[in-house]
Amino acid sequence: MNACAPTSAHPALSQLTDRALLRTLGHVGGRWTAGPDAADFAVTDPATGVLVARVARLGTAETDAAIAAATAAFPAWRDRLPQERARILRKWAELMLAATEDLALIMTLEQGKPLSESRGEIAYAAEFLEWYAGEAPRVSVEGVTPHLAGVEMIVRREALGPVGVVTPWNFPSAMITRKVAAALAAGCTCVVHPSAETPLSALALAELAERAGLPAGVMNLVPGDAAAIVGQMCADDRLRAMSFTGSTGIGRLIAGQCAPTVKRLVMELGGHAPLIVFADADIDRAVKIAMDAKFATSGQDCLAANRIYVQRAILPEFTARLAERIAALKVGPGLEPGTDIGPLMHARALSKVAAQVQDAVARGGRIVTGGAAHPELALAYLPTLIEGAPEEALIHREETFGPVASVMPFDTEDEVIARANATEYGLAAYVVTRDGARALRLSRALEFGMVAVNRVKITGGPVPFGGWKQSGLGREGSRHGLEAFTELKYLCIDTAA
Repeated sequence: MNACAPTSAHPALSQLTDRALLRTLGHVGGRWTAGPDAADFAVTDPATGVLVARVARLGTAETDAAIAAATAAFPAWRDRLPQERARILRKWAELMLAATEDLALIMTLEQGKPLSESRGEIAYAAEFLEWYAGEAPRVSVEGVTPHLAGVEMIVRREALGPVGVVTPWNFPSAMITRKVAAALAAGCTCVVHPSAETPLSALALAELAERAGLPAGVMNLVPGDAAAIVGQMCADDRLRAMSFTGSTGIGRLIAGQCAPTVKRLVMELGGHAPLIVFADADIDRAVKIAMDAKFATSGQDCLAANRIYVQRAILPEFTARLAERIAALKVGPGLEPGTDIGPLMHARALSKVAAQVQDAVARGGRIVTGGAAHPELALAYLPTLIEGAPEEALIHREETFGPVASVMPFDTEDEVIARANATEYGLAAYVVTRDGARALRLSRALEFGMVAVNRVKITGGPVPFGGWKQSGLGREGSRHGLEAFTELKYLCIDTAA
């Protein structure tokens, strides 16, 4: 089928008020671009398997054209006043918020998450555009007290150059704006490869960016096969950095492919967050925190609480209340009102979750609720609680992208810190306690880039998002996210007469 035609069999697309947001071609140098010989690939609704659209499958020639376009557009974009770049980012954010319902519908159709969560992601994604619009004029220039006579010394930050951006399927809008807004605010241009599972959200953002006045070539989107496209992006020395969100394994591959060109790397990789509940906690509050930290995006979140440690004295009561809340979650298609848990992204995800549950039971864990694929909804897994699986179980060693919670007892503070830290991951951790001194001790002792105490939501534009160890390199969000796309330049100016 010719990818130029945004035809689709999915009846829900009749709800779109702005049909032009359903883009199916790549966006290269300001032009909507088909793949070679009109090659394309299918994007389907995870809840039903029904076709949503067919999207252009771009290849190496189009990737090269996108890098060339970003390279050609860079000098003019870098030299624009930051206030002008900021105005475009703000307009883009305004257009996103105005199109929330359409963007959320597209996201739910291709990703499967409940519609309410998709609406929330659009607001979250627009926040990064607004935040970096404010940061664009604040790129710092610092004076240096000279150590030499008759000179002035200045250090300033300058745009790094054209950069590559690779985004995942679980947050298909927010992961683009968190990266791209920072790069654009710094004066960089971008070549973006969105996940093949969720390209429609990315292409809709490109349509809105064009309407906001983003010049041709400043942001290019190249959908298609990741191996060929990303491999070429890594190898091309015209791209000065690669920003990637995804698994630690793929991150290692990209780091290796970028080594010959010594690219700047910004990586948000896998997570395996512990949630530690102490006996002094309010149990109802702790249960709510556990629910929010585990089951958002149907558990398909790098910040999800995969290991829930509960102090032994309150474990029975906590487990009973958590099981009751989990059993009450509504599983259904993302477009169905009241849905809490949607389908997983693909069959591989469902198989991995099932394998982790089976392994936990084989090693002595007990299923408290759930523990099986949904009997009616394809790709859905019943919200599950496991108790008593040992530390060596797969679910406690591998990232879990599904609606499965595992609860384990602990006795002492030192013990649980050691267990929580015994992982290659270091993205986020959660602590629930009423003891302020303990909260401070845990926040320092836990080897994670982000620690949430008595709450779950911690992300946003001002936050330096990122992890320790093999959970990533660098930070996204905050001024640190903008600085990642800049290079320091030192000026030493002779002022002698």
